Amino acid sequence: MNRGGRGGFRNRGRTSNPWRNNWYRNKNHKGVGPCSNTQNSQSTQLHIPELSQTFLYRGWKLYFPQEPCQDGSSTVRKVEAIEQFIAGNKKLYSHTDIEERRAFTLNLKTLTNDEVFKVMWPNLLEDLTDNPETTLNCMSLAMHQMVGTALENEVKLQLQDGDDIPPIKLPIIRARPTNFEPVTELKNLKASYYGKLVSVRGTIIRVGNVKILCTWMAFLCNSCRAMQCIRQPEGIFTQPTSCTNDDCRARTFSPLISSPYTQTVNWQSVRLQELVADDRREGGRIPRTIECELMEDLLNSCVPGDVVTITGIVKVRNSEETTNKKVPSMFVMYVEVVSLVNNKTNSASGKGFGAIIEFNIKDYYAIQQIHSEPNIFRLLVNSLCPLIYGHEMVKAGLLLALFGGSIREDGGRADPHVLVVGDPGLGKSQMLQACSSVAPRGVYVCGNTSTASGLTVTLTREGGGNYSLEAGALVLADQGCCCIDEFDKMSNQHSALLEAMEQQSISIAKASVVCSLPARTSVLAAANPVGGHYDRGKTVSENLRLGSALLSRFDLVFILLDRPNEHLDSLLSEHVMALHSGMKHKSNVFKSSNNSMQRCEVRDTSLRERLTLHSDDDLDPIPHQLLRKYVSYARKYVHPVLSPEAAAVLQQFYLDLRRQHQSLDSTPITTRQLESLVRLVEARAKLELREELANTPVVLSQTTEDGEIEVRISVG
Repeated sequence: MNRGGRGGFRNRGRTSNPWRNNWYRNKNHKGVGPCSNTQNSQSTQLHIPELSQTFLYRGWKLYFPQEPCQDGSSTVRKVEAIEQFIAGNKKLYSHTDIEERRAFTLNLKTLTNDEVFKVMWPNLLEDLTDNPETTLNCMSLAMHQMVGTALENEVKLQLQDGDDIPPIKLPIIRARPTNFEPVTELKNLKASYYGKLVSVRGTIIRVGNVKILCTWMAFLCNSCRAMQCIRQPEGIFTQPTSCTNDDCRARTFSPLISSPYTQTVNWQSVRLQELVADDRREGGRIPRTIECELMEDLLNSCVPGDVVTITGIVKVRNSEETTNKKVPSMFVMYVEVVSLVNNKTNSASGKGFGAIIEFNIKDYYAIQQIHSEPNIFRLLVNSLCPLIYGHEMVKAGLLLALFGGSIREDGGRADPHVLVVGDPGLGKSQMLQACSSVAPRGVYVCGNTSTASGLTVTLTREGGGNYSLEAGALVLADQGCCCIDEFDKMSNQHSALLEAMEQQSISIAKASVVCSLPARTSVLAAANPVGGHYDRGKTVSENLRLGSALLSRFDLVFILLDRPNEHLDSLLSEHVMALHSGMKHKSNVFKSSNNSMQRCEVRDTSLRERLTLHSDDDLDPIPHQLLRKYVSYARKYVHPVLSPEAAAVLQQFYLDLRRQHQSLDSTPITTRQLESLVRLVEARAKLELREELANTPVVLSQTTEDGEIEVRISVG
């Protein structure tokens, strides 16, 4: 539906009614407004209602223009209940900030837990759900009264004795309720929710420009020149049906856009995409989206990629498919936002997924039991993708990328990037899909079907020459991981990843739009060599035709070769047949194995041996739902710090690598490798929920040309 940008009204070139189009509905919204209905038949005459009349509440007509203020009425009692709650919690509200912002936040949990308030208004949540506009106006009027009284008291202190107090005129103050429950899934938003207050959660994928929305329009009678104001509901152009002069029977009126009695507000449209929990994911369907409209102080409160919780009123408007028909009968649903909570601002500088993943008491007990395992690293590695046999080192690297390092105050990168290169049929895609499923916020894309704008940001042209931003895969994976399969088949898009992988942001400079969006994500990529099989006579860059600038941004590069091995092939075939026959025995995940305990005590064994499952091991993999909770918990609450001893070990290992790779034909070792070591060690500590790397083993690894991992164990 085209509302002319929802701001003002566009001229269609018709002289009789230049604002007439197929979407407006004529309604007569007479009543008290910015200007009244009385006039003189010869000249324009206005009657402005005195908003500061001696009512029980100042500004009553701003919130209830068609309802009289009667002492003891249901509305007055509700306003008194809110007013008493505000008076008892004055420290939560600053009238100076409220007057400047013209809005205030009201925590519904705090409100409903107040014993006195529950007695005065026991069915608040029911009224807020079924009759949101009236209930919100009661909250706003109570705050309006409190702010007006505070301003009057300040004026009294400044005036001398005998001076008259000037009338206090305040604009409309909006209530922004938060913590409204339950959170409704987008798939459940049906026609039965029309006109009700709901709370939805999702990812912002599109943000439009700020426009102007007309709420009250002044009209001038073309015959008697009388002026009246008509409310424009939801920005729909609405003309008067008759002149307010009883002696005038005119039916034509001219809108006065420049009149001081024409009122407008700022307006912005965003698109919200559903954020589905792991146990409710539906494969093979496009994620659901819904349009949300922001106004006044809520403008520019989110950017593409942000995870937000929106509380608003469900409304409908005519569908674009029926705008050219005389009788539109199809409608689309949207949410008029009442409050918006950005999870990015609630998390500690973006350090956690607390607002995305919710924990209950059972989750905390399960996390505690996982943490009590003697060899937790081995358990988590073999739980990441149990369908793929072997590749323990690759799984370990991917798992470390999911946990990530500690975020620094200087904004340095804390997310490791991993590249897996190998022959076809080794399970690279399955491991990436497992990482996308385990990550608290994971996005999986395929390189051969992705574009540069689909990975970064799309600039969409709107009506009137304006542009809006639509988030791509890297922006949607902010504070998560972006899994890119078939990485070798997207050579044209490699340049778009350079900034996102190092600076962790995406800059846009197109069509006079210059901006930057956050993309703090770990890139997990899988690629096949050129020609189908890896050529050991060539370097990794030559096998992938990958630029050195992009290759150097990966913290870990794994090379998987499909070489015949009788023992490994026998174990692999047994694993596959056991999966298909259902004969694989599973034990309790929290039972410790004596054999595995004995192997963990041997400090001289390699990391590969300590992660490999043996025939006498009984290990039940952790479900992905619980594993996701564990990863989210570690990223939110655990922030390891390097001890001086651990830092010295890392520095010495880095210097040894520099000395070993001084020849021209060797892989260059730069400070990026040192930063990668720090990130991986921090992720290793975060995996075990350790806050400090003091007096603990530090595991360092190095990849050789054959894809083997040399492991060194040092104690800090």
